[in-house]
Amino acid sequence: MRAAVLTPTGTPFAWTDRGGEPLPATAEGRLGAPARARVTQCALSRVCGVCAEPLGRPIAFLATPGERDRNAVHAPPMHLACAEGLLAAPGADPSWVLLRTAAFEFVRPGRDEVETEPVFSLHALL
Repeated sequence: MRAAVLTPTGTPFAWTDRGGEPLPATAEGRLGAPARARVTQCALSRVCGVCAEPLGRPIAFLATPGERDRNAVHAPPMHLACAEGLLAAPGADPSWVLLRTAAFEFVRPGRDEVETEPVFSLHALL
């Protein structure tokens, strides 16, 4: 199985700044929100949000139940093995659910949108 974290700091790629330093954790010691620039990079380059390697299929996402219900996921796409590893890692949000899909749409918010962060709209779940 692929390792869950491959950056030198031991932090998933999308949860690092442009210099590769980890973003601050939450008060509970969990991963906070991923870096917006890294999320965009993962979407446009089709690379994994954990290991930064090119994506294949299926594509995995970690989402809260509310994100799943709205089909508006904030975390970047991942390899299935990377998502499973991250889900089991210390710092994972215990509310995350694993979603699998073959395709997604990257939606950037408009100026007048209620949602201010980009989201992933998943096509049919596998």
